[in-house]
Amino acid sequence: MEKLEFEVKFFLPDVQSLRQDILDLGARSRGRFFERNLRFEDTNKTLKGRKCLLRLRHDQKTTLTFKSTPPEGSNQFKVLKELEVEVGDFATMNNILESLGFHCEQVYEKWRETLIIENTQFCLDAMPYGNFLEIEGTQKDIKQYAQDLGLQWGKRILANYLEIFEILRKKLDLKFTDVTFDNFKGIEVDLKRYLHLIEADGQQV
Repeated sequence: MEKLEFEVKFFLPDVQSLRQDILDLGARSRGRFFERNLRFEDTNKTLKGRKCLLRLRHDQKTTLTFKSTPPEGSNQFKVLKELEVEVGDFATMNNILESLGFHCEQVYEKWRETLIIENTQFCLDAMPYGNFLEIEGTQKDIKQYAQDLGLQWGKRILANYLEIFEILRKKLDLKFTDVTFDNFKGIEVDLKRYLHLIEADGQQV
């Protein structure tokens, strides 16, 4: 079933303090898991140009997701149409996609803890280049919880993690395209230097 997804991100300099604040609001943790994501492209690499994402994810389960941008976007939230299905076997699904003419264009990894309050989801994401909070829910609830947590709305991030990586790749002259923890070993990333390029009150991506 297709649904509209509303979300925003915030850069987190202090993960544990913010995590406790979320728990104090009544959230319950669903656990912290390592994610490995494969982003697929077609032969002519048109998906990214159409602002579409075809992703195969493996954490405690395997999920196939297709995301696309709705005709009417928003400058307040990241809005996407999402189709998602849980599949039984990562390797088999990968082979099916390749047999249909898709190929793995990019790999990205993260550690994610998901906390839930009713219909709002808080994801504490540890990326190879920094820590973030992603809030997903209704537009009203997202803004209210951001305010409750003392987060400045103007500092929300609407770019996705791969778009943020592209900014860092160019600024740091990185020679790799896969966003993995191994690739970032030994690389110091001071993300605060680049927040003006990704936050909503700066140059929005």
